[in-house]
Amino acid sequence: MLHIGSDAMNVSLYSFAIVLIIFCALLCGCVEVPHDKKWGIYALDLQTQRISLIYSTSSQLTTLRLNTDGDTFVFSQFFGGDTYEYAEICTISLNGNNLQRLTNNSLWDLYPTWSPNGSQIAFLSLRDKDLDIYLMNRDGTEASMLYDSGSHDADIHWIDDMIVFTSNSSIWKINDDGSKPIKITNPPRAGEWGNANLPFGDYDPQLNQDASKIVFERLVDDTSVHGNYNIFMINIDGTSEIQLTNNSYSQGFPTWSHDGESIAFLVAAINDQGTYDLYRMDANGMNIECIVPDYIPDAFLCHVPIFSHDDSKIYFIGEWWD
Repeated sequence: MLHIGSDAMNVSLYSFAIVLIIFCALLCGCVEVPHDKKWGIYALDLQTQRISLIYSTSSQLTTLRLNTDGDTFVFSQFFGGDTYEYAEICTISLNGNNLQRLTNNSLWDLYPTWSPNGSQIAFLSLRDKDLDIYLMNRDGTEASMLYDSGSHDADIHWIDDMIVFTSNSSIWKINDDGSKPIKITNPPRAGEWGNANLPFGDYDPQLNQDASKIVFERLVDDTSVHGNYNIFMINIDGTSEIQLTNNSYSQGFPTWSHDGESIAFLVAAINDQGTYDLYRMDANGMNIECIVPDYIPDAFLCHVPIFSHDDSKIYFIGEWWD
């Protein structure tokens, strides 16, 4: 005869109660996405499917990264205009307090990423003839150029002593002192312009937690004006490239869970139909699923997902399309 202890019984009853409450709330239409201003930083609880609002602003937000301690975001926000010279680097605590604007100029400052120990922030800036990788202290002081490839650099991510980025429509890596640039991927038709919003090539690389693998998206077709992208994975030394998705949606911004078992990503469009939904799959490309709740309205668009420190939540940028 199976004996169930009181603690296990309480956990089971609690889980059942949570599910029942959510189900009833969905039936009566009580569950809603919090809405303040046009843009916001949101949290999606993967167990309860509840969405909470952390920070809201009327200005555009781009890129969202969480520090290693899991208590502070870094992101880019537009101040005073809607073109890239108004983009500035900001930080904010996980609870939405202590907003800090770190850059204040008429230059492009965007796509920030934390150093492993959280003491510095690497970011992209247009302070010369093209976008280069810069480095500053976490309080915005002592900004200086870290690396210039000679053309636009983009899509940076930093784990351990390694920084990966996009240059000339391919994925590259450098040491965190800016030395030893090495090209990792060789996508077909790299840099060739078609009908999509970017040239053919590879974009948005992200390292897993031990910096051994990179996940990224590749523009494989341009039959959609949004671009047809698939998600790929490759070892840091450029070996064992694997295609993880094979649907050619307009998908990208892949991000690793901290345990390395899952990858979250954005599907911005399916064929020519815009969606802006968040998806998740196993690290081998299996079990692809949409993770946004059914109660999300069509006017709410999701961007750039990242996992919480314990992988129980997905943080993302939300946009209300009025």
